[in-house]
Amino acid sequence: MNHLEPASQSRQQQIFTVTRLNSAVRMILEQDLGLVWLTGELSNLAMPSSGHWYFSLKDMSAQVRCAMFKGNNRRVPFRPQDGIQVLVQARVSLYEPRGDYQLIIESMQPAGDGMLALRFEELKRRLGAEGLFDEGRKRPLPREPRAVGLVTSATGAALHDMLTVLERRAPDLPVFIYPTQVQGSAATAQIVSAIMLANRRAEVDVLIVGRGGGSLEDLWCFNEEAVARAIAGSAIPVVSAVGHEVDVTISDFAADLRAPTPSAAAELVAPDRSTRAQRLVHLRQRLTQAMSRHQVAARHGFVLLQKRLDHQDPKRRLEQQSQRLDELDRRLQQHLRDRLHQGERRLAGLAMRLQARSPEKRLAIGKRRHQLAEERLHALIAKRQDLARHRLAMLGARLDGISPLATLGRGYAIVRTPSGEVIRRASQVNAGQTLITTLAEGALRVRVDEVDNR
Repeated sequence: MNHLEPASQSRQQQIFTVTRLNSAVRMILEQDLGLVWLTGELSNLAMPSSGHWYFSLKDMSAQVRCAMFKGNNRRVPFRPQDGIQVLVQARVSLYEPRGDYQLIIESMQPAGDGMLALRFEELKRRLGAEGLFDEGRKRPLPREPRAVGLVTSATGAALHDMLTVLERRAPDLPVFIYPTQVQGSAATAQIVSAIMLANRRAEVDVLIVGRGGGSLEDLWCFNEEAVARAIAGSAIPVVSAVGHEVDVTISDFAADLRAPTPSAAAELVAPDRSTRAQRLVHLRQRLTQAMSRHQVAARHGFVLLQKRLDHQDPKRRLEQQSQRLDELDRRLQQHLRDRLHQGERRLAGLAMRLQARSPEKRLAIGKRRHQLAEERLHALIAKRQDLARHRLAMLGARLDGISPLATLGRGYAIVRTPSGEVIRRASQVNAGQTLITTLAEGALRVRVDEVDNR
């Protein structure tokens, strides 16, 4: 028995439950590998209402499940989507209920173009908040520039395109080229230096800063903060002409005007030869019209001065003053007549009011009111008397209807004892008793001989 116990204990120590095994593997993975960086393509992205994210990272030949809890994904500065490349920092772990190997994502950022796009949006937001892109800072381009400056590559196709357009539209317009790299790590500093050089020389009226098309990395020097600040700080108006029409850079926002292509920028800054000729004709017409208006105004001013001189003549002024005196006298007389008429009308009104308030008139009115009241009183008394007589007659008729005398008049009599008691039953009377009988006319004193109680 003693020899068997160690073997049994050894077998028991090697037996794992599934839960214990998964837990042990999870701890090994998390402790041994720790945090790792890896890049891959997002797929099967799910964002349930809990706020956690679940997705897979894959490359050409493998994939791994991932989970990013809401405490960490709140710090992700972009909106993840299936198919984009990302760079993540994660802990290698195991989902114990299913035994699935997975990554717990701590941080995420775009990889490649995604990172550049994120940098683009962050710089655009920051410079925009500073007011670097405000429309109020934009300056209009000169209508007739004396000279045009080109900040671009000396060997690029963009330079050839711009020179061709400028030669066609304005062959006599001077063009100054400030050559610079437009791609690579050294391009940013060279573009800034070229813009500053053009400002120091002050030999052009407008600058075109740009290049031809390319990838986002190729155009990135025009998304650098230094280039944007150099364009915004230029004393010379700047046209940004980077890439094709669909390409948008930070320089486009900082410039005074954005052109979709370098050729379009040359079209914008150089006046067309026929347009200039038309403008000269228009200016000549405006000059002729201005001279004509000036002559008309001079003649009109002369006439006004002549009239003023005539008005200053002493004889004319005396005549005007005499005429004005007559006018004032007429107005004074009219004013006096108006005031007199007003006084008369007011006096007549007061007389009428006084007459209306005369004691004799008020006494006559009072007498008339008294007479009317007396007539109304007599009429009311007569009416009340008639009503009283009528009511008395009605009451008399009703009284006659219920009077005992009327009953006596039909042959009935009232029998009383000498003490006044009315006899209603024979039992109230005794034989030999004296009674008083009241008739309709008069009364009888009778003596009872016999009483019949039946």
